[in-house]
Amino acid sequence: MLKDKIIQFFSQFESENIENSFPLNYCLPVYHCVSDENLPHLNQIIKYKNIKQFESDLDYLSKYFQFVNWDEFKDFIKGNFKPKKKIALLTFDDGLSEFYDIIAPILERKGIYAINFINPAFIDNKDLMFRSKASLIVNKIKSGHIKNQEINPIFSSENHIEEILKIKYENRIELDEIAEKLDISFDSFLQEQKPYLDLNQLKELTSKGFGISAHSWDHPLYHDLSLTQQLETTQKTLNYLKENNLMTDSFAFPFTDFSVGKDFFEELFKNKNLFCTFGSAGIKTDNIERNFQRIPMETGENAELILKKEISYYKMKRFINKNKIVRK
Repeated sequence: MLKDKIIQFFSQFESENIENSFPLNYCLPVYHCVSDENLPHLNQIIKYKNIKQFESDLDYLSKYFQFVNWDEFKDFIKGNFKPKKKIALLTFDDGLSEFYDIIAPILERKGIYAINFINPAFIDNKDLMFRSKASLIVNKIKSGHIKNQEINPIFSSENHIEEILKIKYENRIELDEIAEKLDISFDSFLQEQKPYLDLNQLKELTSKGFGISAHSWDHPLYHDLSLTQQLETTQKTLNYLKENNLMTDSFAFPFTDFSVGKDFFEELFKNKNLFCTFGSAGIKTDNIERNFQRIPMETGENAELILKKEISYYKMKRFINKNKIVRK
């Protein structure tokens, strides 16, 4: 895309010391997974980093930002915490098992805090997120173990992979139907691979000082939900967290908060315990002052390039007054 090429070009001229050029006083990176393995439930939908790449990202971020924990972040926003540098709050989404097995030990060694925003529907490996189901199906098709005469009757076009990856949350039952026809057992995968954290792991992570918070019940795109549905899935998740003595003062939108209206935030923040919410639109501000935008870090690029491109894009948008999300 032309926009990407322009951003790429201007990012080359960004200062080496991004602490000076970073336009906000906080940086909010978001990841999902870190693994050296080929994970079939993620490899078609997320460009997750391997361990070396992730540690390199952390080392780069640590040069220019001060990593903070949740209480420090809240105090910073309130004006009660004075850091030595601009701050960074590390976040993860989806409650994947690699957070316990791989990520937490790295963060403990480096002394870095993180929050993982979870979907209770998947905790204890009770179900698999619909996009991960699509990824498993695509991997089965790409493996060559399915013949065309088995696949073709299922789909409306010959581009089977594109069709599968376009299936939306509201049509997710189609993925179960396709899997059954292709002899794919999501239940077996969940029991054998255990891709998600279980409740005991969540509580152990909490005892080690990590945060576990809300990411909706089962990962819908909020823009496609009614206001009532948005509030129901959010509150159901917060209820689960409260019942299990986990964090109930934050919420991160699954996918994106694009086109979520002001009315949702007005209703949600009637909950006085809720401190803030998080989107993932990169370096942007929001007319909902307690909604903070995070920077997606799984683009196939390293942290340095991601941040420099984000800074360049922010500067470009400044000329057309598009740096702030305005909700109606």
